[in-house]
Amino acid sequence: MELEKQDPDHGTGSYTSKQLMKFLIPSIIGVLLFLVPVSFNGSVTIGLGIMADGLQAAISDYIPLFMTIVLWTSVLGSFLIKTISSPAIRNHKFLSSLFDIGLFWIVLRLLGAVFATLTLTGSGPEVISSELTGQVVLFDLIPVLMVWFLFASLFMPLLLEFGLMDFIGSVVRKIMQPLFKLPGRSSVDALASWMGSGTVGVLLTTQQYEGGYYTKREAAVVATNFSIASIAFSLIIARFLEIDDMFVQFYFTVAVCGIIAAVICPRIPPLSRKKNSYYEPAGKQIDEAVPAGISTFRWGVDQAVRKADQVKSARDVISRGIFNVADIWLGLIPLVMALGTIALIIAEFTPIFTFLSYPFIPFLNLLQIPEAAEAAPAMIVGFADMFLPAVIGAGIESELTRFVIGVMSLTQLVYMSEIGILLIKSKIPLNLLELFIIFLQRTVVTLPIAALMAHLLFF
Repeated sequence: MELEKQDPDHGTGSYTSKQLMKFLIPSIIGVLLFLVPVSFNGSVTIGLGIMADGLQAAISDYIPLFMTIVLWTSVLGSFLIKTISSPAIRNHKFLSSLFDIGLFWIVLRLLGAVFATLTLTGSGPEVISSELTGQVVLFDLIPVLMVWFLFASLFMPLLLEFGLMDFIGSVVRKIMQPLFKLPGRSSVDALASWMGSGTVGVLLTTQQYEGGYYTKREAAVVATNFSIASIAFSLIIARFLEIDDMFVQFYFTVAVCGIIAAVICPRIPPLSRKKNSYYEPAGKQIDEAVPAGISTFRWGVDQAVRKADQVKSARDVISRGIFNVADIWLGLIPLVMALGTIALIIAEFTPIFTFLSYPFIPFLNLLQIPEAAEAAPAMIVGFADMFLPAVIGAGIESELTRFVIGVMSLTQLVYMSEIGILLIKSKIPLNLLELFIIFLQRTVVTLPIAALMAHLLFF
Protein backbone atom coordinates (compact mmCIF):
# COMPACT_ATOMS: atom_id res chain seq x y z
CA MET A 1 0.00 0.00 0.00
CA GLU A 2 1.35 3.44 -0.93
CA LEU A 3 0.45 6.69 0.78
CA GLU A 4 0.91 10.10 -0.77
CA LYS A 5 3.51 12.39 0.74
CA GLN A 6 5.03 15.74 -0.09
CA ASP A 7 8.33 15.70 -1.93
CA PRO A 8 11.16 17.39 0.01
CA ASP A 9 11.42 20.10 -2.59
CA HIS A 10 8.08 20.24 -4.42
CA GLY A 11 5.48 18.08 -6.04
CA THR A 12 4.02 14.88 -4.68
CA GLY A 13 5.72 11.60 -3.94
CA SER A 14 4.63 8.48 -2.10
CA TYR A 15 5.73 6.25 0.74
CA THR A 16 4.58 2.80 1.66
CA SER A 17 2.82 1.72 4.81
CA LYS A 18 6.01 -0.21 5.64
CA GLN A 19 7.99 3.03 5.56
CA LEU A 20 5.38 4.69 7.77
CA MET A 21 5.60 1.81 10.27
CA LYS A 22 9.38 2.16 10.25
CA PHE A 23 8.84 5.63 11.70
CA LEU A 24 5.89 4.85 13.98
CA ILE A 25 6.88 1.63 15.74
CA PRO A 26 10.41 2.58 16.95
CA SER A 27 9.19 6.12 17.78
CA ILE A 28 6.27 4.87 19.87
CA ILE A 29 8.60 2.52 21.75
CA GLY A 30 10.97 5.45 22.32
CA VAL A 31 8.14 7.63 23.64
CA LEU A 32 7.00 4.86 26.00
CA LEU A 33 10.54 4.36 27.31
CA PHE A 34 11.66 8.00 27.61
CA LEU A 35 8.65 10.30 27.81
CA VAL A 36 5.65 8.56 29.39
CA PRO A 37 5.45 8.80 33.21
CA VAL A 38 4.82 5.54 35.04
CA SER A 39 3.95 4.93 38.68
CA PHE A 40 6.24 2.18 39.96
CA ASN A 41 6.94 1.13 43.55
CA GLY A 42 5.31 4.27 44.89
CA SER A 43 7.24 6.76 42.74
CA VAL A 44 6.83 8.37 39.33
CA THR A 45 9.43 7.32 36.79
CA ILE A 46 9.71 6.22 33.13
CA GLY A 47 10.19 2.84 31.46
CA LEU A 48 13.90 3.54 31.11
CA GLY A 49 14.05 4.34 34.82
CA ILE A 50 12.42 1.04 35.77
CA MET A 51 15.09 -0.86 33.83
CA ALA A 52 17.90 1.28 35.22
CA ASP A 53 16.71 1.03 38.81
CA GLY A 54 16.14 -2.70 38.44
CA LEU A 55 19.66 -3.34 37.17
CA GLN A 56 21.17 -1.06 39.80
CA ALA A 57 19.32 -2.88 42.59
CA ALA A 58 20.44 -6.27 41.25
CA ILE A 59 24.17 -5.46 41.00
CA SER A 60 24.57 -2.48 43.34
CA ASP A 61 27.15 -4.24 45.52
CA TYR A 62 29.44 -4.81 42.54
CA ILE A 63 29.14 -1.50 40.68
CA PRO A 64 31.84 0.47 42.58
CA LEU A 65 34.45 -2.27 41.98
CA PHE A 66 33.35 -2.76 38.36
CA MET A 67 33.51 0.96 37.60
CA THR A 68 36.90 1.29 39.29
CA ILE A 69 38.15 -1.39 36.86
CA VAL A 70 36.53 0.54 33.99
CA LEU A 71 38.29 3.73 35.14
CA TRP A 72 41.69 2.00 35.14
CA THR A 73 40.88 0.53 31.72
CA SER A 74 40.35 4.06 30.40
CA VAL A 75 43.73 5.11 31.80
CA LEU A 76 45.69 2.09 30.56
CA GLY A 77 44.03 2.27 27.14
CA SER A 78 45.01 5.94 26.83
CA PHE A 79 48.64 5.20 27.72
CA LEU A 80 48.86 2.17 25.44
CA ILE A 81 47.49 3.89 22.35
CA LYS A 82 50.10 6.63 22.82
CA THR A 83 52.95 4.10 23.01
CA ILE A 84 51.88 1.44 20.46
CA SER A 85 53.14 2.27 16.97
CA SER A 86 50.94 -0.22 15.09
CA PRO A 87 48.91 1.76 12.49
CA ALA A 88 46.14 -0.85 12.67
CA ILE A 89 45.54 0.04 16.32
CA ARG A 90 46.27 3.77 16.22
CA ASN A 91 44.00 4.25 13.19
CA HIS A 92 41.24 1.98 14.48
CA LYS A 93 38.19 4.27 14.60
CA PHE A 94 36.63 2.72 17.72
CA LEU A 95 39.86 2.53 19.77
CA SER A 96 41.24 5.92 18.72
CA SER A 97 37.93 7.65 19.51
CA LEU A 98 37.90 6.16 23.02
CA PHE A 99 41.58 6.36 23.98
CA ASP A 100 43.50 8.78 21.73
CA ILE A 101 43.07 11.91 23.87
CA GLY A 102 45.18 14.84 25.04
CA LEU A 103 47.48 14.84 28.08
CA PHE A 104 45.07 16.96 30.17
CA TRP A 105 42.27 14.42 29.77
CA ILE A 106 44.65 11.51 30.49
CA VAL A 107 45.66 13.18 33.75
CA LEU A 108 42.00 13.61 34.72
CA ARG A 109 41.29 9.96 33.90
CA LEU A 110 44.25 8.91 36.05
CA LEU A 111 43.08 11.16 38.87
CA GLY A 112 39.60 9.66 38.68
CA ALA A 113 40.96 6.11 38.79
CA VAL A 114 43.19 6.94 41.78
CA PHE A 115 40.31 8.64 43.65
CA ALA A 116 38.06 5.63 42.98
CA THR A 117 40.69 3.18 44.22
CA LEU A 118 41.39 5.17 47.40
CA THR A 119 37.68 5.49 48.09
CA LEU A 120 36.89 1.85 47.35
CA THR A 121 39.66 0.54 49.59
CA GLY A 122 39.22 3.20 52.28
CA SER A 123 42.98 3.73 52.23
CA GLY A 124 43.07 7.28 50.97
CA PRO A 125 43.16 10.57 52.86
CA GLU A 126 39.88 11.34 54.60
CA VAL A 127 39.40 14.42 52.44
CA ILE A 128 39.21 12.16 49.35
CA SER A 129 37.45 9.03 50.63
CA SER A 130 35.08 10.75 53.04
CA GLU A 131 31.35 9.94 52.99
CA LEU A 132 30.91 13.60 52.01
CA THR A 133 33.25 13.48 48.98
CA GLY A 134 34.61 10.36 47.26
CA GLN A 135 31.97 8.03 48.66
CA VAL A 136 29.18 10.28 47.37
CA VAL A 137 30.61 10.09 43.86
CA LEU A 138 31.64 6.41 43.77
CA PHE A 139 28.81 4.84 45.77
CA ASP A 140 25.89 7.20 45.09
CA LEU A 141 26.42 9.12 41.83
CA ILE A 142 28.40 6.78 39.57
CA PRO A 143 26.08 3.75 39.98
CA VAL A 144 23.13 5.90 38.89
CA LEU A 145 25.06 7.32 35.93
CA MET A 146 26.34 3.90 34.91
CA VAL A 147 22.92 2.25 34.59
CA TRP A 148 21.08 5.33 33.26
CA PHE A 149 23.65 5.98 30.55
CA LEU A 150 23.73 2.28 29.66
CA PHE A 151 20.04 2.13 28.81
CA ALA A 152 19.79 5.73 27.55
CA SER A 153 22.64 5.22 25.07
CA LEU A 154 21.28 1.90 23.83
CA PHE A 155 17.70 3.11 23.35
CA MET A 156 18.28 6.75 22.39
CA PRO A 157 18.35 5.91 18.65
CA LEU A 158 14.61 5.25 19.00
CA LEU A 159 14.21 9.00 19.63
CA LEU A 160 16.90 10.28 17.30
CA GLU A 161 17.11 8.11 14.20
CA PHE A 162 13.57 7.06 13.32
CA GLY A 163 11.96 10.46 12.77
CA LEU A 164 10.41 11.33 16.14
CA MET A 165 12.57 14.44 16.63
CA ASP A 166 11.79 15.56 13.08
CA PHE A 167 8.05 15.09 13.58
CA ILE A 168 7.88 16.91 16.94
CA GLY A 169 10.27 19.58 15.69
CA SER A 170 7.95 20.47 12.82
CA VAL A 171 4.80 20.37 14.97
CA VAL A 172 5.91 22.52 17.95
CA ARG A 173 8.33 24.84 16.16
CA LYS A 174 5.78 27.70 16.29
CA ILE A 175 5.94 27.59 20.11
CA MET A 176 9.63 26.97 20.74
CA GLN A 177 10.99 29.42 18.14
CA PRO A 178 9.35 32.69 19.28
CA LEU A 179 9.40 31.89 23.01
CA PHE A 180 12.86 30.37 23.41
CA LYS A 181 14.46 30.97 19.97
CA LEU A 182 14.94 27.21 19.62
CA PRO A 183 13.94 24.53 17.11
CA GLY A 184 10.88 22.49 17.98
CA ARG A 185 12.86 19.31 18.59
CA SER A 186 14.36 20.87 21.74
CA SER A 187 11.04 20.12 23.46
CA VAL A 188 11.98 16.42 23.39
CA ASP A 189 15.17 17.19 25.35
CA ALA A 190 13.12 18.95 28.01
CA LEU A 191 10.59 16.10 28.22
CA ALA A 192 13.35 13.47 28.48
CA SER A 193 14.88 15.42 31.37
CA TRP A 194 11.56 16.08 33.07
CA MET A 195 10.41 12.47 32.97
CA GLY A 196 13.77 10.77 33.33
CA SER A 197 17.06 12.50 34.08
CA GLY A 198 18.76 15.80 33.33
CA THR A 199 21.85 13.93 32.15
CA VAL A 200 19.75 12.10 29.56
CA GLY A 201 18.60 15.49 28.29
CA VAL A 202 22.20 16.71 28.00
CA LEU A 203 23.19 13.49 26.23
CA LEU A 204 20.35 14.06 23.74
CA THR A 205 21.51 17.64 23.21
CA THR A 206 25.16 16.75 22.59
CA GLN A 207 24.21 14.09 20.05
CA GLN A 208 21.82 16.47 18.29
CA TYR A 209 24.52 19.17 18.15
CA GLU A 210 27.19 16.81 16.84
CA GLY A 211 24.68 15.52 14.28
CA GLY A 212 24.06 19.01 12.87
CA TYR A 213 20.57 19.60 14.28
CA TYR A 214 21.42 22.41 16.74
CA THR A 215 23.58 25.47 16.20
CA LYS A 216 26.26 26.32 18.76
CA ARG A 217 23.90 28.79 20.43
CA GLU A 218 20.92 26.44 20.40
CA ALA A 219 22.92 23.56 21.88
CA ALA A 220 24.34 25.78 24.64
CA VAL A 221 20.88 27.15 25.45
CA VAL A 222 19.15 23.77 25.51
CA ALA A 223 21.88 22.15 27.63
CA THR A 224 21.89 24.89 30.27
CA ASN A 225 18.19 25.76 30.36
CA PHE A 226 16.22 22.64 29.48
CA SER A 227 18.12 19.83 31.24
CA ILE A 228 15.68 20.08 34.11
CA ALA A 229 15.58 17.78 37.10
CA SER A 230 13.21 14.86 36.88
CA ILE A 231 9.99 14.68 38.86
CA ALA A 232 11.41 11.70 40.78
CA PHE A 233 14.53 13.59 41.90
CA SER A 234 12.46 16.66 42.73
CA LEU A 235 10.34 14.52 45.05
CA ILE A 236 13.51 13.25 46.75
CA ILE A 237 14.63 16.85 47.37
CA ALA A 238 11.20 17.77 48.73
CA ARG A 239 11.19 14.80 51.09
CA PHE A 240 14.73 15.50 52.28
CA LEU A 241 13.75 19.10 53.10
CA GLU A 242 10.49 17.90 54.71
CA ILE A 243 8.25 19.91 52.37
CA ASP A 244 6.86 16.94 50.42
CA ASP A 245 3.39 17.69 51.77
CA MET A 246 3.49 20.72 49.43
CA PHE A 247 5.02 18.91 46.47
CA VAL A 248 2.49 20.10 43.88
CA GLN A 249 3.04 23.76 44.85
CA PHE A 250 6.78 23.09 45.09
CA TYR A 251 7.11 21.60 41.62
CA PHE A 252 4.81 24.22 40.12
CA THR A 253 7.18 26.88 41.49
CA VAL A 254 10.16 25.01 40.00
CA ALA A 255 8.39 24.94 36.61
CA VAL A 256 7.53 28.67 36.70
CA CYS A 257 11.09 29.61 37.66
CA GLY A 258 12.53 27.34 34.98
CA ILE A 259 10.35 28.74 32.20
CA ILE A 260 11.14 32.36 33.09
CA ALA A 261 14.88 31.61 33.29
CA ALA A 262 14.71 29.82 29.93
CA VAL A 263 13.16 32.94 28.38
CA ILE A 264 15.61 35.43 29.91
CA CYS A 265 19.02 33.71 30.09
CA PRO A 266 19.37 32.86 26.37
CA ARG A 267 18.86 36.56 25.57
CA ILE A 268 21.86 37.77 27.61
CA PRO A 269 25.61 36.97 27.39
CA PRO A 270 27.29 34.55 27.31
CA LEU A 271 24.52 32.52 25.66
CA SER A 272 23.32 35.36 23.41
CA ARG A 273 26.84 35.70 21.99
CA LYS A 274 27.15 32.09 20.87
CA LYS A 275 27.37 31.70 17.10
CA ASN A 276 24.37 30.52 15.11
CA SER A 277 26.58 28.16 13.16
CA TYR A 278 26.49 24.37 13.13
CA TYR A 279 29.09 21.85 14.26
CA GLU A 280 31.55 22.00 11.38
CA PRO A 281 32.14 18.28 10.73
CA ALA A 282 28.37 17.70 10.41
CA GLY A 283 27.08 20.95 8.91
CA LYS A 284 23.39 21.91 8.93
CA GLN A 285 21.11 18.86 8.83
CA ILE A 286 17.78 20.42 9.80
CA ASP A 287 14.94 22.36 8.24
CA GLU A 288 11.78 22.61 10.34
CA ALA A 289 10.13 25.29 8.22
CA VAL A 290 6.79 24.11 6.84
CA PRO A 291 6.24 24.88 3.12
CA ALA A 292 3.19 26.91 2.17
CA GLY A 293 0.05 24.93 1.46
CA ILE A 294 0.99 21.95 3.63
CA SER A 295 -0.35 21.30 7.14
CA THR A 296 2.17 21.26 9.98
CA PHE A 297 1.16 17.72 10.96
CA ARG A 298 1.46 16.40 7.41
CA TRP A 299 4.86 17.97 6.92
CA GLY A 300 6.04 16.54 10.25
CA VAL A 301 5.02 13.03 9.20
CA ASP A 302 6.73 13.48 5.82
CA GLN A 303 9.97 14.58 7.48
CA ALA A 304 9.80 11.74 9.99
CA VAL A 305 9.25 9.04 7.36
CA ARG A 306 12.12 10.42 5.30
CA LYS A 307 14.42 10.33 8.34
CA ALA A 308 13.43 6.78 9.32
CA ASP A 309 13.97 5.60 5.76
CA GLN A 310 17.65 6.56 6.07
CA VAL A 311 18.17 3.80 8.66
CA LYS A 312 19.48 0.90 6.59
CA SER A 313 20.63 -1.59 9.22
CA ALA A 314 19.69 -2.44 12.79
CA ARG A 315 23.29 -3.53 13.28
CA ASP A 316 24.57 0.01 12.60
CA VAL A 317 22.10 1.48 15.11
CA ILE A 318 23.11 -1.06 17.78
CA SER A 319 26.81 -0.49 17.08
CA ARG A 320 26.45 3.26 17.60
CA GLY A 321 24.56 2.63 20.84
CA ILE A 322 27.32 0.35 22.15
CA PHE A 323 29.97 2.92 21.19
CA ASN A 324 28.05 5.63 23.06
CA VAL A 325 27.97 3.43 26.19
CA ALA A 326 31.72 2.78 25.95
CA ASP A 327 32.45 6.46 25.30
CA ILE A 328 30.54 7.54 28.42
CA TRP A 329 31.83 4.81 30.69
CA LEU A 330 35.46 5.24 29.60
CA GLY A 331 35.46 8.95 28.80
CA LEU A 332 32.91 10.70 31.00
CA ILE A 333 32.67 8.72 34.24
CA PRO A 334 36.43 9.05 35.02
CA LEU A 335 35.95 12.82 34.79
CA VAL A 336 32.91 12.64 37.08
CA MET A 337 35.00 10.76 39.64
CA ALA A 338 37.89 13.23 39.40
CA LEU A 339 36.15 16.58 39.08
CA GLY A 340 33.12 15.59 41.15
CA THR A 341 35.32 14.60 44.08
CA ILE A 342 37.37 17.81 43.78
CA ALA A 343 34.20 19.91 43.68
CA LEU A 344 32.84 18.21 46.79
CA ILE A 345 36.19 18.61 48.58
CA ILE A 346 36.06 22.34 47.87
CA ALA A 347 32.44 22.52 49.01
CA GLU A 348 32.84 20.47 52.20
CA PHE A 349 36.39 21.16 53.40
CA THR A 350 37.13 24.73 52.31
CA PRO A 351 35.37 28.06 52.99
CA ILE A 352 35.35 29.04 49.29
CA PHE A 353 31.63 28.60 48.74
CA THR A 354 30.90 30.30 52.07
CA PHE A 355 32.92 33.35 50.99
CA LEU A 356 31.22 33.38 47.59
CA SER A 357 27.81 33.27 49.28
CA TYR A 358 28.29 36.49 51.31
CA PRO A 359 26.74 38.76 48.61
CA PHE A 360 23.57 36.67 48.81
CA ILE A 361 22.95 37.49 52.48
CA PRO A 362 21.69 41.07 51.86
CA PHE A 363 19.83 39.82 48.77
CA LEU A 364 18.02 37.19 50.86
CA ASN A 365 17.31 39.76 53.58
CA LEU A 366 15.84 42.08 50.94
CA LEU A 367 13.57 39.24 49.84
CA GLN A 368 12.60 38.68 53.51
CA ILE A 369 13.90 35.11 53.62
CA PRO A 370 14.28 33.95 57.25
CA GLU A 371 17.71 32.70 58.40
CA ALA A 372 19.39 34.44 55.47
CA ALA A 373 22.97 33.93 56.72
CA GLU A 374 22.43 30.19 57.14
CA ALA A 375 20.68 29.90 53.77
CA ALA A 376 23.20 31.92 51.72
CA PRO A 377 25.74 29.10 51.17
CA ALA A 378 22.93 26.99 49.69
CA MET A 379 22.56 29.58 46.92
CA ILE A 380 26.08 28.95 45.64
CA VAL A 381 27.10 25.44 46.68
CA GLY A 382 24.76 23.93 44.09
CA PHE A 383 27.42 24.65 41.47
CA ALA A 384 29.37 21.72 42.92
CA ASP A 385 26.44 19.32 43.19
CA MET A 386 22.65 19.63 42.95
CA PHE A 387 22.04 17.80 46.23
CA LEU A 388 24.31 19.96 48.41
CA PRO A 389 21.84 22.87 48.85
CA ALA A 390 19.34 20.40 50.31
CA VAL A 391 22.00 19.13 52.73
CA ILE A 392 22.53 22.70 53.95
CA GLY A 393 18.82 23.49 53.95
CA ALA A 394 17.90 20.42 56.01
CA GLY A 395 19.27 22.10 59.14
CA ILE A 396 17.21 25.29 58.73
CA GLU A 397 14.09 25.72 60.87
CA SER A 398 12.06 27.99 58.57
CA GLU A 399 9.87 25.96 56.22
CA LEU A 400 9.65 28.93 53.86
CA THR A 401 13.45 29.07 53.61
CA ARG A 402 13.73 25.32 53.03
CA PHE A 403 11.10 25.69 50.28
CA VAL A 404 13.15 28.40 48.54
CA ILE A 405 16.38 26.41 48.87
CA GLY A 406 14.73 23.34 47.35
CA VAL A 407 13.38 25.34 44.41
CA MET A 408 16.77 26.93 43.80
CA SER A 409 18.62 23.61 43.87
CA LEU A 410 16.39 22.38 41.04
CA THR A 411 16.33 25.53 38.89
CA GLN A 412 20.04 26.42 38.90
CA LEU A 413 20.64 23.33 36.69
CA VAL A 414 24.38 23.81 36.07
CA TYR A 415 26.27 21.68 38.59
CA MET A 416 29.76 20.33 38.08
CA SER A 417 29.50 16.83 39.55
CA GLU A 418 27.37 15.69 36.60
CA ILE A 419 25.90 18.15 34.06
CA GLY A 420 28.91 20.49 34.03
CA ILE A 421 31.43 17.73 33.38
CA LEU A 422 29.28 16.27 30.62
CA LEU A 423 29.12 19.68 28.93
CA ILE A 424 32.84 20.41 29.28
CA LYS A 425 33.69 17.05 27.73
CA SER A 426 31.21 17.55 24.88
CA LYS A 427 31.78 19.50 21.67
CA ILE A 428 29.25 22.15 22.77
CA PRO A 429 31.18 25.47 23.07
CA LEU A 430 30.87 26.09 26.82
CA ASN A 431 33.78 26.50 29.22
CA LEU A 432 33.97 26.41 33.03
CA LEU A 433 33.78 30.20 33.46
CA GLU A 434 30.74 30.47 31.19
CA LEU A 435 29.00 27.68 33.08
CA PHE A 436 29.59 29.49 36.37
CA ILE A 437 28.26 32.75 34.93
CA ILE A 438 25.14 30.99 33.63
CA PHE A 439 24.71 29.36 37.06
CA LEU A 440 24.83 32.80 38.72
CA GLN A 441 22.44 34.27 36.14
CA ARG A 442 19.90 31.53 36.74
CA THR A 443 20.27 32.04 40.50
CA VAL A 444 19.71 35.80 40.30
CA VAL A 445 16.77 35.43 37.89
CA THR A 446 14.93 32.66 39.73
CA LEU A 447 15.57 33.58 43.37
CA PRO A 448 13.10 36.54 43.48
CA ILE A 449 10.44 34.41 41.76
CA ALA A 450 10.96 31.53 44.19
CA ALA A 451 10.83 33.95 47.13
CA LEU A 452 7.62 35.59 45.86
CA MET A 453 5.92 32.23 45.34
CA ALA A 454 7.06 31.07 48.80
CA HIS A 455 5.67 34.19 50.50
CA LEU A 456 2.33 33.70 48.71
CA LEU A 457 2.17 30.04 49.70
CA PHE A 458 3.27 30.51 53.32
CA PHE A 459 1.27 33.73 53.90
